[in-house]
Amino acid sequence: MMKHLLYLSYVIRHKWFVMLACWSEGLYWQGITHDLSKFSPSEWFAYAEYFYGNLIPRSELAGDFRYTYIKTKEWHQDRFDLAWLSHQHQNNHHWQNWILREDDGETKALPMSPKARLEMVCDWRGAGRAQGHGNQWSQTLGWYSTNQHRIILHPDTREWVERFLDSK
Repeated sequence: MMKHLLYLSYVIRHKWFVMLACWSEGLYWQGITHDLSKFSPSEWFAYAEYFYGNLIPRSELAGDFRYTYIKTKEWHQDRFDLAWLSHQHQNNHHWQNWILREDDGETKALPMSPKARLEMVCDWRGAGRAQGHGNQWSQTLGWYSTNQHRIILHPDTREWVERFLDSK
C-alpha cells in the first residue's frame, strides 16, 4: 500500500509542475491532460512496483499452495518496460512516439508536432522540478545538454528544442 501512496505523491507532484510549465507556454489543455495514462492499471501497478516496490525476489502463493510464483527482478523489469512502451505510444509528447522502425530495421525520426514538442520540454522541466532539481529553464537546458546524445529527434525538432531552451 505504501508504494502506491508514494507513487501517487510523485505523479501528482509531476503533473502539477508540468501543468504549470504548460500553462506558462499557453498549453492549457495539455497541462490538464498530461500523463493521464499513468493512472491506468497497466501503467500504475508496474510503475509503483518498479519505483517503490521491493525488487528483492520473493515467493507468493498463487492460489494452489503446490505452485509457487516467483517474482524476480526481471519480471518487474519486463512489466515496467511494457508499461513504459505503452505510455510512450499513448502520449505524443514523448520523442519515442515519433520514432519509426522501418521494415529493414532502420530507425527514422519524424518531425514532432508543435504542441507535442512544447509539451515534451514542459514535461522535462516538470519532471526536474518534481525530482527536486530546481525551477529554472536553465536546469532543463543542462539536463538536455547532458542527455541529448540519447534522444533521437528529427533535425527540425532538435533545432526547435535547442532554440527554445536557449531562449529561456
